[in-house]
Amino acid sequence: MSFPLLASSTTLPPPPLPAAIPGQPPSLAQRIHIPSHIYKHPTAILLELCNSMKELHQILPHIIKNGLYNEHLFETKLISLFTKYGSLDDATKVFDFAKLKVDPMYHTMLKAHTRQSTVDSSLSFYSRMRYDNVTPVIYNFGYLLKACADTSDVLKGKQVHAQLILHGFSDNLFAMTSVVNLYAKCGMVGDACKMFDRMPDRDLVCWNTVIAGYAQNGMSKRALELVLRMHEEGCHRPDSVTVVSILPACAAIGSLRMGKSIHGYVYRNGFESLVNVSTALVDMYAKCGSVGTARLVFDKIDSKTVVSLNAMIDGYARNGYYDEALIIFQRMLDEGFKPTNVTIMSTLHACAESRNLELGQFVHKLVNQLGLSSNVAVVNSLISMYCKCQRVDIAAELFKNLKGKTLVSWNAMILGYAQNGCVMDALTLFCKMHLLNIKPDSFTMVSVVTALAELSVLRQAKWIHGFAIRTCLNRNVFAATALVDMYAKCGAVHTARKLFDIMGDRHVTTWNAMIDGYGTHGFGKEAVELFEEMRTGHVKPNDITFLCIISACSHSGFVEKGRYYFKIMREEYSLEPSMDHYGAMVDLLGRAGRLGEAWNFIDNMPVRPGLNVYGAMLGACKIHKNVDLGEKAADKLFELDPDDGGYHVLLANMYATASMWHKVAKVRTMMERKGIQKTPGCSLVDLRNEVHTFYSGSTTHPQSEKIYAYLETLLDRIKAAGYIPDTDSIHDVEDDVQEQLLKSHSEKLAISFGLLNTSAGTTIHIRKNLRVCADCHSATKYISLVMKREIIVRDMHRFHHFKNGVCSCGDYW
Repeated sequence: MSFPLLASSTTLPPPPLPAAIPGQPPSLAQRIHIPSHIYKHPTAILLELCNSMKELHQILPHIIKNGLYNEHLFETKLISLFTKYGSLDDATKVFDFAKLKVDPMYHTMLKAHTRQSTVDSSLSFYSRMRYDNVTPVIYNFGYLLKACADTSDVLKGKQVHAQLILHGFSDNLFAMTSVVNLYAKCGMVGDACKMFDRMPDRDLVCWNTVIAGYAQNGMSKRALELVLRMHEEGCHRPDSVTVVSILPACAAIGSLRMGKSIHGYVYRNGFESLVNVSTALVDMYAKCGSVGTARLVFDKIDSKTVVSLNAMIDGYARNGYYDEALIIFQRMLDEGFKPTNVTIMSTLHACAESRNLELGQFVHKLVNQLGLSSNVAVVNSLISMYCKCQRVDIAAELFKNLKGKTLVSWNAMILGYAQNGCVMDALTLFCKMHLLNIKPDSFTMVSVVTALAELSVLRQAKWIHGFAIRTCLNRNVFAATALVDMYAKCGAVHTARKLFDIMGDRHVTTWNAMIDGYGTHGFGKEAVELFEEMRTGHVKPNDITFLCIISACSHSGFVEKGRYYFKIMREEYSLEPSMDHYGAMVDLLGRAGRLGEAWNFIDNMPVRPGLNVYGAMLGACKIHKNVDLGEKAADKLFELDPDDGGYHVLLANMYATASMWHKVAKVRTMMERKGIQKTPGCSLVDLRNEVHTFYSGSTTHPQSEKIYAYLETLLDRIKAAGYIPDTDSIHDVEDDVQEQLLKSHSEKLAISFGLLNTSAGTTIHIRKNLRVCADCHSATKYISLVMKREIIVRDMHRFHHFKNGVCSCGDYW
């Protein structure tokens, strides 16, 4: 048996929005006589007590059975309940079937449309109301304006605003507050402010609306100024809503002092017990870098919500306390809270930065269980996490299957490829994006430029620089900083400095990129001069700046300068050294041959030394042939990471440099037993849009015969100029075989290829995946002298500029 009230019905197509009907004053709802036996009927009482859709469906058969479905009271009540419980379709069927449609029915239906349907549907129903000569009430416009604001549909919002004015509500406080909210949420803060200023009377809700509008649209200072203006005018005292609106503004401008002042106001006015206020305080303190205070506020919240937990997780993650963030996340799960998309994204950020792949994969499973696998923002976070955890293959699969990719998705995948050394994949994806007419932004540019910096091909660097200029993205400070870094990493450090000099606005990362560029090129003097210039300016050095300048001093042998900078880092700038800073100091002392001082420095460290610290010590011991300290460093390294192949190779090379061949054999046997493979040395050279790769002793290149023949002649010429092969690292073979092994090193093959295929005077750029060996370093100096060529070699640590028989490193590398 079908229920006629819920039968489908056809509604008239709504006409366009009409103008107000002149001369028709707003009227009270029509009074309808309802017989007592109707409103006293048990079914009517059941409807009054109904608390859920389930109960409503249980009551419906009683309405049908008793023939009450045509009664006005039941029609009105059913419309109200269906809309209340989110069933607009059922409410529409009841409404369309009703013979007597009174104004309150229309108002209820319009409210339901604005909350449960689209803006177009809501406006169509409003048009039907006007077509049926129903006079709008003020709340109709409030609902419509809110619907437009929530969807950022400013054009339709303006139509509703016009209707509001036509119906004489332009002086109504409630209506105009809704208008202010519309323009603020649509990003038209100027228009919102105009509406606000024109209002003859303003209540606290209106003030809060415009303050929130400024805060949410990135105009934090203006939001705070409005609060002061409200206080000065003496009309209203800020309430908890005001506080929740302005605390994010304090966080946005990093004003901890202002945030503390507001916290004092919260305490004096008894708002601390409100969870939303305490949560906003947690968020403000964390974003201002005071994560300890954020935790104190968090711990005082009696009834924590998902939002407050999210604020603490995000606060820890954004301040680098990744383990603590993950502990809060685990606690959240243990206490039975259901994570939201915000929880998941903050937790994935912590997993990514701490390289916690195992927990990241657990969160990925949780994403599927929560039904968030189609949420683009969540999938973007998963892509970033997998890329940071070096599982770019899984990230690429997620990206491939993602529907509704946003620009953030493309940026995350391009950057992920760049960070994992998949340079060509990054460039291919960028080109595909360009073909699909997806407009890049500054983040895209930073990602692509990062990839090209790793490729270290000057021709490609110039291409992307031109693209940035054509799209005006070179004006963005972060894109311009990435270009400075890229040119430095492509060997064109002077071009990098030119870009640096013409930048009007320089971020701290810009200074860091230029100082680091000078350092890796061995231009320590220039790095120090630039750092001193930075200290006198308005941009304050950060921890990365000090890492860059100490490393620059290390590469150039400026031991005392490096020590001085390490000292003032804490004393003048209140920056605590990280493990990277300690590693840089050991490298500084060790490269200079001060091995005893370096070891004492390690012994006196306030924290347990990490891999990089002992790795720097072992590298210095290899350079200076100090086997005793080198073995002590190696023992510590293998305690921390027994399976790191690089340190095994470094130890073997140290023994080889000291001609301790039996120990070399012992290390190699250990490597074989552990299954550790030595990374084969390779050198790359770019020529005519193609990158040519050479491995030591390889004969697979199409020009191999020419290259080896040319190399024989070249070696004879440099020997005549004074080159003597360095055979210290080779043993157990005859002298002529030693030379044969040395001459087939990848750098020599790449340089020979470059000389064969370029015209006289052309600079040759070589990239090496390992540290340049002593013999190749010596040979390249002589080649630059004999062939009158500049040769720029980028190895795993730094740049070497060979010209006229001299290297920019001063043989200090």
